This record gives sequence, structure tokens and C-alpha cells, in this order.
Amino acid sequence: MSRHDDQRLADVLAAAAAIAKHTRRGGLDDGLVFDAVRVRLIKIGEAVKDIDPDLLAKEPDIPWVDVAGMRDHLAHRYFDTAHSIVQATVTNDLPPLVAAVRRLLEHLTAAGES
Repeated sequence: MSRHDDQRLADVLAAAAAIAKHTRRGGLDDGLVFDAVRVRLIKIGEAVKDIDPDLLAKEPDIPWVDVAGMRDHLAHRYFDTAHSIVQATVTNDLPPLVAAVRRLLEHLTAAGES
């Protein structure tokens, strides 16, 4: 069964909420926290890959291709991932991504789409 865009957007929000919870437990210098955050970032990228590009285009300030690319890097080059990049992603990039995803969900709800 195929998942709808609204479900994938909800997946992104759930993963972002989990990242916030993980980072409240400790910093990325803790290997368990780093791994947990990395997995959730992978989930975000995977969800984004399967969202209709026309829907994502409604939020052009988010580099959606880079979000998906981060997933590929984290999933396939995990020994070559700098903690500083993951930290910058969580600190600087995740809040605007979450805000954009919320707006996209509002758009879908207003349009009566899924």
C-alpha cells in the first residue's frame, strides 16, 4: 500500500520530534545520541524522497534535494560523517524544515488532499 504525502510529512515531523527528544538526553558527542539522531535524519530524507515534487515546490526555500542527499550520505557514508555537520543540520536546518512541513500539511488539509 502506498503512503500519501500527508503521511510522509507526518513522518518528517515525528522524526524531528524524536531528534529533539534525543538531543535533550545528551549531545552528539554521546555515540548513542548521535546514532539515534542520524537514523532519524535518514528517515526524514527517505520520507522527503517520496513526497510529490510539486508539493515540495510550494516551499522553495527548503533545499529538498539536499535533504534527500543528506539521507544518502548518512546511510552510506556513516564513517565519513562529521559530528559538526549533523549538529549544524539539527540546529540550523531542522527548524525551518519543520516549519515548512507544517505549512505543507496545512496546505494539504485546506485543499482536502492526502
